[in-house]
Amino acid sequence: MGAYILRRLALVIPTLLGILLVNFILTQFVPGGPVEQAIARAQGGGDVFQGFAGGNNDAGGMDALNTASDSKYIGARGLPPEFIAELEREFGFDKPPVERFLRMVWNYMRFDFGESYFRSVSVVDLVIEKLPVSITLGLWSTLIAYLISIPLGIRKAVKDGSKFDTWTSGAIIAAYAIPGFLFAILLLVLFAGGSYWQIFPLRGLTSDNFETLSAWGKVKDYVWHITLPVLASTIGAFATLTLLTKNSFLDEIKKHYVMTARAKGLSERRVLYGHVFRNAMLIVIAGFPAVFIGVFFGGSLIIETIFSLDGLGRLGFEAAVARDYPIVFGTLFIFGLIGLVVGILSDLMYVLVDPRIDFERREG
Repeated sequence: MGAYILRRLALVIPTLLGILLVNFILTQFVPGGPVEQAIARAQGGGDVFQGFAGGNNDAGGMDALNTASDSKYIGARGLPPEFIAELEREFGFDKPPVERFLRMVWNYMRFDFGESYFRSVSVVDLVIEKLPVSITLGLWSTLIAYLISIPLGIRKAVKDGSKFDTWTSGAIIAAYAIPGFLFAILLLVLFAGGSYWQIFPLRGLTSDNFETLSAWGKVKDYVWHITLPVLASTIGAFATLTLLTKNSFLDEIKKHYVMTARAKGLSERRVLYGHVFRNAMLIVIAGFPAVFIGVFFGGSLIIETIFSLDGLGRLGFEAAVARDYPIVFGTLFIFGLIGLVVGILSDLMYVLVDPRIDFERREG
């Protein structure tokens, strides 16, 4: 198993390199880069995209578009060449793309992600500041989904076809059909002072007086704030995992070894948890990385925006809009690294649940 883990860890480097390379190439063709953003801000135009939006009705916007023939940067006509050259030097665009990419890879190998173009703060500090929010949503949502879905799925498999199975299936399908962001808005309206009850806070991960609270008070305040965001993040994963667990257990229950165990006089509980559980849980465990990564990456932006949580999702989105490439590539690298590590942990959980699995023998 040790050799297998070492091989998987060795694959992390080329995988991350490929992710960075593809996205670096894409950014070379995206309009409105950092230099254009800096020019727009220097001219008091907000951001470069306003030039596109006001192309037909705004004289300034039309003027910005007409500069394409005079400069390779949108909105740069009339600016001193020395100013443009200084911006290029500041952002590193005075060097060829290959050299910029190789330098970025070398820095990332040392976990040096540089400094934000427009915030004058290191990317590491920004990520450390935003990470607790995303970890909170991803970790708690995944754990709650598994803690509810596995027992419920097992119960549905045992009671397959019963009234319990029917009405819980209806509730699960309804939950799956509701988009996470719509459920989040519903929770806000009902329980955060929208139109009905003011039970939970509207925004933030903690209260303003969090530091002055006792240890138990901090725990209660933390749980009070994360309840609605975590519920909104969990609903989709909860439905999928429950049905996955049920179907997995139904497949195992119908196999011959289960009938043999029952024929030997073993109790139903012993058969279910001593024999079926280990085999049925393999496919459920295999879905752990997808669930965690899906909540951590996919749903974090919308949920963070609705509940005014300042996490990695919003950080990455705002950086992409502003073309703040150090943050974009830094968060991309961290997201990719976390996803790959979680995948390796999933394989270790396979072995923990069923020691008969030998990845090294399968690869051989």
